[in-house]
Amino acid sequence: MKPFRQRLISTWASLGPGYLPFADVTTPDLSLGRLLRLSLFQVTVGMTLVLLVGTLNRVMIVECGVPASLVAFMVALPVLFAPFRALIGYRSDTHRCELGWRRVPFIWKGTLWQFGGFAIMPFAILVLAGKGQADTAPVWIGQSSAALAFLMVGAGAHTVQTAGLALATDLTPSESHPKVVGLMYVMLLLGMMASALIFGAALADFSPGRLVQVIQGAAVVTVTLNAIAMWKQETRRPPRGAAAPAADPSFAESWAQFCTGEDTVRRLVIVGLGTMAFAMADVLLEPFGGQVLGWSVSATTRLTALFAFGGVVGFWTASVLLGRGGDAYRLTRNAALVGLPAFALVILAAPYGLSSAFLVGNFLIGFGAALFGHATLTATMTRAPADQAGLALGAWGAVQATAAGVAMALSGALRDIVNASVHAAGTLQGMAADAAGYVTVYALEIVLLLVTVAATVPLIRRAAGRRLATVPDPLSAGEPADRLG
Repeated sequence: MKPFRQRLISTWASLGPGYLPFADVTTPDLSLGRLLRLSLFQVTVGMTLVLLVGTLNRVMIVECGVPASLVAFMVALPVLFAPFRALIGYRSDTHRCELGWRRVPFIWKGTLWQFGGFAIMPFAILVLAGKGQADTAPVWIGQSSAALAFLMVGAGAHTVQTAGLALATDLTPSESHPKVVGLMYVMLLLGMMASALIFGAALADFSPGRLVQVIQGAAVVTVTLNAIAMWKQETRRPPRGAAAPAADPSFAESWAQFCTGEDTVRRLVIVGLGTMAFAMADVLLEPFGGQVLGWSVSATTRLTALFAFGGVVGFWTASVLLGRGGDAYRLTRNAALVGLPAFALVILAAPYGLSSAFLVGNFLIGFGAALFGHATLTATMTRAPADQAGLALGAWGAVQATAAGVAMALSGALRDIVNASVHAAGTLQGMAADAAGYVTVYALEIVLLLVTVAATVPLIRRAAGRRLATVPDPLSAGEPADRLG
């Protein structure tokens, strides 16, 4: 049996890099199993995204009757903490503790924030909706408690993801960063897919008690998986008792140095524009399926799984292209171009009730968003100084999360305003009044994608110019004249 097992392992190892997209990201000091275990923090972040943006968004609007603008505001509350991701990244770069860890303490603190938010969230939602015995409770109690719950969960997820990605950057060489980004975000989307299917099945027969069970279960899973992810990952540096290192620069000094990098500000602007273009649909896709197409809670929750599947394909595609030396800026532009037909298909589904067009558009939105996120994050990781990995990832995360939160809040408010203004007419270009607000938001996303494409043009031209400048001149290399003709 032992020789057979050895042959099996040898065969699997030889086939791995060819058939497993991230098998070649490992090093002798970092096994694939350890890297996959570290990526479990992305699974919990994906589960949190599904719960906040997908499942609870639909349940609060349709089943609980909470206005979409208020739901969008609650879902967007974590954006208040997003700008602090740059500070969290800087602190994890310079943090010193007796155990010699930098990243792990922040992952653990973020996990505790997530658990605390999940603990009060289901009861806060029921009070907010005025269900059961909460129908006589003052309105401000439900609003404030729900806001606190969403803010705590969002703050924890931001902290965990920023420190976790910085730790992954520390553990892998720079040439493997594109594959690391792909692996981490594939795990994020796998977590989204699995949790969307589980939440959809658990809430098929919706009841307030079942909602409490689902959210509390998510809290327990978050603590468990994050603890497994952190176990024996970060090396103690410096060891206890070693001489204290030199003082680190302040956050203001580190940020000023970071902003002096080439095209740093433009790259962050592109991240914000593209993220807003893709994220405005996040809070509306499931309600669109429920209100316009008449789908059930279980059916609309599965949309998140389809969106995540498109993201998995997108991240794998981006990992392959960037791993072969592709230009991250050009891939960023192509990702924005993918979003144009995606949102056009979603708009087309409204007047004709084309479920197939809506499904294909939903898949392409996930695919394009994954391409965009992978390309911009890879560009950030590869251009960050070694001593500013946390700050660079935090800056990317701050812009990305802030843009996503603003986009979701804006989309909910815009949907309500447009629907209210056209409701008296009953129809808008052959569409029901309930669909008008959704279509307006999707059209605005197309405009933002066009602006994003235009913003990437200078970066693509500069990158092309640098590649041409590095090509050796045959004349200067001493090539014979007859061979040049």
